[in-house]
Amino acid sequence: MDSKKQRRFWAAMAALACIMWGISGLFAKALFDTSPSITPMWLSQIRMVTSGIILLIVAGLVKQKPFKTMTNKHDAWVIIAYGVFGLLPVQLFYFIVVAKANASIATILQFVGPFFVMAYLAITKKQVMRTIDIVAAIVAFLGVVLLATHGKFNTFAITPEVLFWGLLSAVGVATNTLIPINVLKRVSSLVVTGWGLLSAGICLMIVHPSWPKIPNTPEVWFYTGCVIVIGTLIPFQLMTNSLRFIKASTASLLDAFEPFSATIGSVLCFGLVMKPMDWVGSILVVLAAMALNITPKKKNKSKLEEN
Repeated sequence: MDSKKQRRFWAAMAALACIMWGISGLFAKALFDTSPSITPMWLSQIRMVTSGIILLIVAGLVKQKPFKTMTNKHDAWVIIAYGVFGLLPVQLFYFIVVAKANASIATILQFVGPFFVMAYLAITKKQVMRTIDIVAAIVAFLGVVLLATHGKFNTFAITPEVLFWGLLSAVGVATNTLIPINVLKRVSSLVVTGWGLLSAGICLMIVHPSWPKIPNTPEVWFYTGCVIVIGTLIPFQLMTNSLRFIKASTASLLDAFEPFSATIGSVLCFGLVMKPMDWVGSILVVLAAMALNITPKKKNKSKLEEN
């Protein structure tokens, strides 16, 4: 396979990973609708602990020495922080929004996450915000307002509670991105994510032990398995491998497949009614997040010298 075809193939795999993440939210919604005893807390615990163990076993099988990583105290603490303050809010708060609203709203609100990253870098690293960043932030804010109000600014279309948890999950997207940056330069992403997921799951079990009486039906375990496999294990591997062949900016643009697959799935499977302003708001949020990846092309040296 030549390099061009290879890039196209892995771009398609990255898009598939994003679609799978969107679809996994639909399985989570179906799971919550099955029984009131199935809570976001329980699903988060099961998903993170199971996925973490599986990823660490895979890491061990491919000789990435997962246990050796945790002997470095600094790396170990960073990975635990990544799990507790990054992966935990991304997953738990996302599932809370799915349970209280739907996968579409949960996924779209998470798309605000990059703006929290931008704000953090502007404040702590004195990173200068470009005009396009400021415009994108305003557009994203407008999109969230349209989603929250259906365009009728005197009423809320989604509850303040859903908006609160949705924006907290977006903060989780930011911490999930920022915390492991330096460790990932030295340690396999398989190991970092595996320990991060396991740490977050164990933390939830300690803080809030959740052992509800779950209906022992094939439907429940099928949906749970889909959330773990389709929502974590397969897309993680696809995206990780894709980043070896495509640019991170390309992968970020392909993220748009996630909210759209979740939205279309919610409309088709759960009868979600999207008003025109909901579609406008969703598109504005996604386009604004994608705009953050726009970088001006630099002229090469020879052209500058000619001028």
